[in-house]
Parts: sequence; C-alpha cells; structure tokens
Amino acid sequence: MTKCDSCHSPFSWSKIYKANLLYSPVQCDHCSSKHMITFPSRLIVTAFTVLPFILFCFFFSPFNSIFLTLIIGLFITFLGSLLAPYAVNYKKLQNTITNI
Repeated sequence: MTKCDSCHSPFSWSKIYKANLLYSPVQCDHCSSKHMITFPSRLIVTAFTVLPFILFCFFFSPFNSIFLTLIIGLFITFLGSLLAPYAVNYKKLQNTITNI
C-alpha cells in the first residue's frame, strides 16, 4: 500500500480507491501533504479496469447475449478496480510559487 512521502504513514485503501476514480490528489491525514498519482500508475489502473473489460467483451466472451456479456464485463472491471489501489504509486506534489 502507498505511504506518504513526508511522514511515511500509509494511506487507507478507501482513500486511494476514491482518488483513483477521478485521478484526484490524496491528502495525508497526518501531515496534510498532497500526493498525485504517477503516470505509470494511471496505466496500471487502466490495465486493471478497462483492458480486462475490452478483452472479455470482444475476444473471450463465451455468451451469445450482449447483455450478459456486458454485465460480466462490468463485474470484471469492478474486481479490477478493487485490486488497483494495491498496485498504484503516488508522489508528493511539489509546492511551486510563480510570480505573476
């Protein structure tokens, strides 16, 4: 599980899961530093969610029913999204100050 880069406290699974849905930053509960998902981790989230859905629906579906294929494909996507928080990495956002 991903930990805070500043204080090394682990993020909760639910916090990472919610952040993965919208690729939003995760804020540490202890030191309030913000962390953003890395680009390779975005690819991992896609590999765990979208890729299995496409592979199942278009190539590996043993069903003749489109409805049943979509339901099972969405279930596989949901299972992948449950596993994704264990595989993603977050990096601390750097505070940048720009003079305007």
